[in-house]
Amino acid sequence: MTVRALLIEDDETIAEPLVEGLGRYGLMVGHVSTGAAGLEGPYGDIVLLDLGLPDMDGIDVCRGIRQVSDVPIIMLTARGEEADRVLGLELGADDYLAKPFSMRELIARIRAVTRRSQRTATAMGHTATAAPATTAPAPAVTPPVAAQPPPREQEPLVVDRRTRQVWVGGAPVSLTPKEFELLALLTEDPGAVYSRQQILDRVWDPHFHGPTKTLDVHIATLRRKLGDPAWIQTLRGVGFRLAVHSGVRAGTPSGIPEAVRP
Repeated sequence: MTVRALLIEDDETIAEPLVEGLGRYGLMVGHVSTGAAGLEGPYGDIVLLDLGLPDMDGIDVCRGIRQVSDVPIIMLTARGEEADRVLGLELGADDYLAKPFSMRELIARIRAVTRRSQRTATAMGHTATAAPATTAPAPAVTPPVAAQPPPREQEPLVVDRRTRQVWVGGAPVSLTPKEFELLALLTEDPGAVYSRQQILDRVWDPHFHGPTKTLDVHIATLRRKLGDPAWIQTLRGVGFRLAVHSGVRAGTPSGIPEAVRP
């Protein structure tokens, strides 16, 4: 059976050889260059996902796909730090391959992941056929036209610097001190872009010499805790900003007027 793959990769110098090489091994490859296009699908039998996309972080693409599909995901990325690998795998990726990699290794990973997926699907199929013949048929379900993340509600975000408390839609959000300081910085000027260096200088230390991926891990955790990755947008090669689609709203928890919407 021919394996159908969806490649989500914005760098054409990487994508074109991959599509050609995978085709020589018998795979049918669909290619998109943005996270938004990747979320629309179709996903095929396996998704090859780059983390460094121009419109959104690949971690958020992985999370979005996992909300609607169990398709196997292999992350292809130049990010080699352990924290990134762990975060991606915890969010549902099936494997992680750091660039540069050989075509033979990628093919081996694809075969291994798809074999595991097929075994799981077969086992589930056997379980389903074991049901008694007298079981009433399940009602017909119309499949979705396109696999997309469920729509999010426009909940207000409230950040109280005095008490160091955060709410989303009236529900409290528990943050670590660094997570709070990072979010508070972004809410100082909603919609404004803060560079990675600006954030490290303000939230960590002007003389911080640790791994810069520490910031990526905190951003990913913040997105998860806020309940929607769209709250914090990534501008590739520039930095991060708090997404705001409407202005200040009053009537927030504890009477705090500082509220913004994603």
